[in-house]
Amino acid sequence: MKIENIDIQAAIDNSKKLIAEDKTLPPAVVAVIDLLLMIITLLVNQKNLNSKTSSIPPSADPNRKKEKKHNKEGRKPGGQKGHKGRTLVPVEEPDHVVQLPLKSSELPPGNYHFVGIEKRQVIDLEIAQKVTEYQAEVYEDDSGNRYVAPFPDGVERRVQYGAGLKAHAIYLSQYQLIPYERVCELFRDQADIIVSPGSIFNFNKEAYSSLEEFDAIVKSRLLGSPVCHADETGINMNGSGFWLHCMSNDQYTLFYPHKRRGGVAIDDMGVLPYFQNILCHDHWKPYFNYGCLHALCNAHHLRELERAWKQDKQQWAKEMKQLLLETNKTVGDYGENLPPDLSNRFRKRYRGIIEKGHEECPPPDEATREKGQRGPLKRSKSRNLLERLEGFETETLRFMDDPLVPFTNNLGERDIRMTKVHQKISGCFRSMEGARIFCRIRSYLSTCRKNGVHASEALRLLFKGELPSFLSAE
Repeated sequence: MKIENIDIQAAIDNSKKLIAEDKTLPPAVVAVIDLLLMIITLLVNQKNLNSKTSSIPPSADPNRKKEKKHNKEGRKPGGQKGHKGRTLVPVEEPDHVVQLPLKSSELPPGNYHFVGIEKRQVIDLEIAQKVTEYQAEVYEDDSGNRYVAPFPDGVERRVQYGAGLKAHAIYLSQYQLIPYERVCELFRDQADIIVSPGSIFNFNKEAYSSLEEFDAIVKSRLLGSPVCHADETGINMNGSGFWLHCMSNDQYTLFYPHKRRGGVAIDDMGVLPYFQNILCHDHWKPYFNYGCLHALCNAHHLRELERAWKQDKQQWAKEMKQLLLETNKTVGDYGENLPPDLSNRFRKRYRGIIEKGHEECPPPDEATREKGQRGPLKRSKSRNLLERLEGFETETLRFMDDPLVPFTNNLGERDIRMTKVHQKISGCFRSMEGARIFCRIRSYLSTCRKNGVHASEALRLLFKGELPSFLSAE
């Protein structure tokens, strides 16, 4: 442990040695000094944590420097030779055509004849309200009975908002995560349309009700998936801590809010209790209560191993990190599960490093157990990590033997990341109802995006009473 080249650990060890040699100090003083040294150790370890040794995001790293990405080939930044670029292309049928005649007075003396036109197009955006008025004919017979032509489905009030406006409001609030007040301001400033925050909430509520069928479909598809990812993150609801749970794969996403983090919430979500395939997660213990196979996120292991090496000087941790990275690279080179002989060699090296770890980082001495003390003695972080890697070898190395299992749980973490962005932009949820609305709509938009359907198109279909075709095809 060092801060500004000062070896804190050496100073602490020296202090402990001096205290042990001084037999004149009262026990109470020794206890207080031990407590202070422990607090100093904890604070220094916390200060030295960063995004490479813990789950702290890179943005929170002290004195963070932006890394320059240089490729090994020494190529210059930008598109490379042979890269298919994208640029503006003319449209075949422009909305407006402006003729530009050439005045004869602008030409020098001579004889001319017309040979054609030169075209240039300007692509622009026009935001404006569009009002459609339906005029239904009314007839009345001699008895005074009135007959009115039927209005189209959905046209039920004298004045109402259209499906396009509703879809765009939801796109802004649920996909772009813009707060309700700012969405109202955008409609007012850009299109002179007055929309209240309550109306936007009602639009979202309507979408939530329309997605009940989608919710059932996604749960069914996740249950049939060979590999699923699970993750959870804290959310703020009126100042109280709640949890947002996520189950997903490369095609479907399901979010679910709950007061609890553990088994009660997982059961209420309604997927994992019936899931029988492989679940990739970050070693949250309640997941192991379900009868599926498990695969652990090695990105978490790499960070914890880095911390064990950097802070606790555990050589075994450095070797284990290198082994996991080497194994992952080898799996990537093969493009499928490893041959049995190669897999066994990696597994043998894995166990050898674990044995070395037992020598370098032994368990606490049972002789230090105080009278009447129950349960296991407190382990260091490095020891806990070592025992976890030993006890969950199969789950840690499952990516090595099953080509469907990824090295990390990054897919699940990516799916859940935007909910954290929502908290930063819009603050807390006001109610559980609002959280449920957000989660179901966000599940729908995330799923559509994974299947190549843009958010705007997905919402347009929703307000037409339809779901994208990939959700109906079996």
